[in-house]
Amino acid sequence: MENNEQHIILKTKNLSIGYVSKKAQTVIASGINIELHQGELVGLVGANGIGKSTLLRTLTKVQNPIKGQVFINNKPLEKQSALDLAKILSLVLTEKLISKNLSVFELVALGRQPYTNWVGNLTSEDIFIVNQALEQTHIEDIKHKKCFELSDGQLQKVMIARALSQDTNLIILDEPTTHLDMYHKAYILKLLKKLAKETGKTILFSSHEIDLAIQLCDSMIVMTKGHVEIDQPCNLIQSGAFEKLFPKDLIAFDETTGSFRIKK
Repeated sequence: MENNEQHIILKTKNLSIGYVSKKAQTVIASGINIELHQGELVGLVGANGIGKSTLLRTLTKVQNPIKGQVFINNKPLEKQSALDLAKILSLVLTEKLISKNLSVFELVALGRQPYTNWVGNLTSEDIFIVNQALEQTHIEDIKHKKCFELSDGQLQKVMIARALSQDTNLIILDEPTTHLDMYHKAYILKLLKKLAKETGKTILFSSHEIDLAIQLCDSMIVMTKGHVEIDQPCNLIQSGAFEKLFPKDLIAFDETTGSFRIKK
């Protein structure tokens, strides 16, 4: 039997996340043991302020863990240099884009920075990879447009294309559907599902679109106060994990439909 260990892209071991300020230490969640496998689409969900962004920052070395370790490709995260990490992990954040004067092609081409020389010249291989990323996200027809001309939905696809052009086996996105309408929320998440399946990349995203994530994700990470668990959506439904996400006075989770409803 083939060893499944080689298909584990990211894992944590007894991870504790939180903040350290002066002599005070605030632990948001502890005992986090998760595994992300090759080619999976994984959704991270939880209530506002529960610590989703803190977990993503810790998994991407933006923030140090309180305790425990993160491994990417079986190598401890703290032992990976910034350049090494840029070749195995691409990150799409929610911060406003500063370089909106760039064309779509130029912005997507920034994903090739870990591989270009110090001048930043693109090789024919770099150009091929950039064009491939544009095609995979269906934005090749707007590659000459300036980013300030784009809608929020188009810009989000550009950011995903930039992550694809970085050619890493792990892509992490922090709330990629923020500011999008329902159609474009579904479109972006379906695109991520398609990319994970077709490219074999592992894609982890945080989202408030829990109903959509349940329908599309291979696995989901559910964060509640002091507790983090990962499993297939169907197993999480059966275990009652989604029922614990929010106070029960206003909304309830319907196991039969896999969605939340407002209490009458």
